[in-house]
Amino acid sequence: MDYYEVLGVTKTASEEEIKKAFHKLAHKYHPDKGGDEKKFKEINEAYQVLSDKTKRAQYDQYGRVFDQGQPGGDQGFNWAWGNRPQGENIEFDFGDIGDIFEDFFGGGFGGGMRAAKKDSRKGKDVQVDIEIPLERTLKESVEKINLTKYVVCHRCQGAGAEAGSKIKECFSCRGTGQVQQVKKTILGSYTTLATCPECKGEGTIPEKPCNVCKGEGRIKGQETIELRIPAGIDTNQVIRVDGKGEAGKKGAKSGNLFARIFVKQHPVFERKGDDLFTEAEINFSQAALGDEIEIKSLEGTNILLEAPAGTESGKVLRISGKGIPHFGGYGRGNLYVELVVKTPKKLTKEQKKLLEELKKEGL
Repeated sequence: MDYYEVLGVTKTASEEEIKKAFHKLAHKYHPDKGGDEKKFKEINEAYQVLSDKTKRAQYDQYGRVFDQGQPGGDQGFNWAWGNRPQGENIEFDFGDIGDIFEDFFGGGFGGGMRAAKKDSRKGKDVQVDIEIPLERTLKESVEKINLTKYVVCHRCQGAGAEAGSKIKECFSCRGTGQVQQVKKTILGSYTTLATCPECKGEGTIPEKPCNVCKGEGRIKGQETIELRIPAGIDTNQVIRVDGKGEAGKKGAKSGNLFARIFVKQHPVFERKGDDLFTEAEINFSQAALGDEIEIKSLEGTNILLEAPAGTESGKVLRISGKGIPHFGGYGRGNLYVELVVKTPKKLTKEQKKLLEELKKEGL
């Protein structure tokens, strides 16, 4: 049996010509319409091969091999070897052989049927990285994100069909989304279920596909999403927004959006968990006598801090509730201020004189 003859096309026929020929013959010989079931199976088998670029290329090179020693049996096809010119070596496709062994020894010995995994129409998830300043973690904020992705087709609203066009059952797979393939090998025959190439596993086909999305129900486009960033969020935390990933095919469920947060390093404050750490310089007299010093918080407001008399460089003071808000909870972390006693590099004559007097007093 020549697949091209079965469909009534030439070996140079385009994909569109093969598809049209199949549609015409399938309508004519479909068993549900009183057609010849055997002829319909031949037409379907030929289309399964010629509509697939890889299988068609293999068929053109190797031909179709079937076992004539089993009268009445379904004539399957095999891509491991074929009708080659005399004198040439026979080559094996070990990828197909591996599948055969899996079917026989992994899925049960004999002509068992292995169901092919049906492709999901669900939209893919989208991941984005967002960088925010440390100040943004103090309170809830909103980040606007512009995404280029698959969005629902504006013309058909995801249906994949023109307005008023009916969605009909695929006549190739009869609505199941799968077609049977019977293969004959040196180890015997086995049957698999493959995704229907006509409806792409969906089981239905629109009578008139949407002119914009060509029947897919989605198109490439842009969408602006407002992402709510909660207070207290930290680097590598991920925010999930359900249904804001890529649109699914023909109205199927959309994927989700995953936004991974990165908090920028701050030039003054260092974050450790929900606590903040910073430094404040004081001079000799402030360290010795004690003094009230002024520092700025992360919010930018001024905080008065009491440096006790006799403060040594490196002393750490704690200010409660001036750190980062606890994520998903109440309260805030603390702010820790390390006091650094500043040693002057240049002194005026008066300063030197005073220090000399202090030196005489043992200071």
